[in-house]
Amino acid sequence: MKRIFLLLTIFAASSAFAQTHVSPYRPGVTAEGITYFLPQTGFHITLRATKKTYIPGEFYKYAQRYLRLNDVTTEQYDVWTLDEVKLEPFGVADTSRVYTIKLNPKSSAPLVTLTDDGRLLAVNKQVAQPLPFVLPEAEQLVSTVYDADNYKTEEILAATSMMKMAELTAEEILDIRENRALLAKGQADFMPTDGEQLKLMLQSLDVQEQALMQCFKGTETSQQFVMAFDYIPTAEVTDHILFRFSKHKGCVDADDLAGEPYTITVENLHTLPAVQPANPNAKKGKAKEILDLRYIVPEKVKVTLSGGGKVLQSLTTPFAQFGRVEHLGGDLFNKKFTTRVTLSPLSGGVLSIEGEPVK
Repeated sequence: MKRIFLLLTIFAASSAFAQTHVSPYRPGVTAEGITYFLPQTGFHITLRATKKTYIPGEFYKYAQRYLRLNDVTTEQYDVWTLDEVKLEPFGVADTSRVYTIKLNPKSSAPLVTLTDDGRLLAVNKQVAQPLPFVLPEAEQLVSTVYDADNYKTEEILAATSMMKMAELTAEEILDIRENRALLAKGQADFMPTDGEQLKLMLQSLDVQEQALMQCFKGTETSQQFVMAFDYIPTAEVTDHILFRFSKHKGCVDADDLAGEPYTITVENLHTLPAVQPANPNAKKGKAKEILDLRYIVPEKVKVTLSGGGKVLQSLTTPFAQFGRVEHLGGDLFNKKFTTRVTLSPLSGGVLSIEGEPVK
C-alpha cells in the first residue's frame, strides 16, 4: 500500500473567519472535512497442497511376468494432499460505515493518515501503512525422473516387439543387480582401485537400475501449490463450509461433493459491556457529535478452522463487525491541546491516545 498523508492547514484570511485548505485526496476528502471508512474484519485463507502425478511405464503389462512386480501403475492419475490450511485476520474498508471529520474554523486542522482504501489510521500522527498480504511461495519439490532410453542397450532398442524389449530390459536389470552384488563382495572382474571409485561405480549402477525400473513401475512427480482466498463474515457461523478438498481433484468448490468439507466457525464471545441508558437530564449533543471522531469498540470472536476430522487452527481476535461505533469528543482538534490518536486498521479500535499542550 502507498502512504497517504493529509495535512490540513488553517491560515488567516482578510476577514475574521478562517479558511481550510485541503490537499487533494480520493476518496477521503470533502470540502467540509475528511471522509473516512471504519474497517470490517476479514480472514485470508491460505492453502498449501501437494499434487503427485503417477504415469505408467511403457512395459507395465510385463512387470509381473519378468520382474514379479505387483500393483504397478497401469493408468495415469493424480493424488492430492492438503499440507497446510492457515487463516490470518485483515482489515478492509466497510463502505456502510463512512464518516466525516468536520473542520471547525476555531480549531487547528489535523494531520490525518489514511490507507489507500480510505480507512482511518491516525490523527495528528504519521503511522506505517498495514503490510499488504503476500501469497507465500510454493516449495520447489525435486522429482527424479530419468530418460530410460539413455540406459537401454543397443539390443533392447533393436528389438522388434514391446514384449521382447521388456524381456531384454528385465534381463539388463538383473545383470546390473548381479554386478552390484559382485562389487560389494569384492568379487568383480574389474575391481576399483580405491573406495571412492567403488562408490562412484555403485552409484552409476543404482542410476541405471532406477532408470530401467521406471519402464515397469512408472514415474512419480510432485508439485506444490499455494492458493488463497478471502472470507469476510457478517454474522456468527457454525461449521460454514469454506471449500472442499478432493484426493484426486485438489481444492474444489464448497458445493462439490467430490471433496471433503473444510469449515469455519465464528463465535461471538460477547466481551463488550452492555450499553448504559442515556441520562434523560443530560444536554443533547447531536450538533457537537458532527465534529466527533468515530471509532469502533471491537468485539472479540473465536474463529475455528476444521477439516479432516480435526481442528486445524483456532484463534481469538478483535472483530469490527460485532463492535459498537463510539464517538471521540468534538474538542479533538482544540488549538490549545494536540491530541494524537492511533486506530487499528484491523478492527477500528483505538490503539493509543496521546496529548500535549500546544506551545
